Amino acid sequence: MDNCCLNRPFDDQSKMRIRLEAEAILYIQEKIAAHEIELAWSYIIDYENSFNPFDEKQSSIDDLKVFVTVDTGETASILKNAGSIQKFGLKAFDSLHVACAMETGCDYFLTTDDSILKKLCGFAKIKVVNPIELIKILEEK
Repeated sequence: MDNCCLNRPFDDQSKMRIRLEAEAILYIQEKIAAHEIELAWSYIIDYENSFNPFDEKQSSIDDLKVFVTVDTGETASILKNAGSIQKFGLKAFDSLHVACAMETGCDYFLTTDDSILKKLCGFAKIKVVNPIELIKILEEK
């Protein structure tokens, strides 16, 4: 999950899409807590979250770390992959998030960012999906 995903439950819920995505993320977090889904973490999540101006949000995101099954710091392969991913038009942090997910062996990279979803649609190295889409995938298994 990238930081826009992790922060979605705290966003203004007056729009239906945001509310549905927030519910999907909370459902996924329940599955993580029940050890039905594994959660990968990275230094870039920590870094971005450290700039969160809201202590409650920052703390709630940090609290998820107890469920992490794999965590990664910066590596040469992450930086190399991030450089390649950035060529798809992603920002540096977004590229690093995706590269970290690849490094940790994730099957899916979750984001609510339409730009990332559009630019990495059909990306061969990892499935980039919205949390609602992940629920559909999981329920079909």
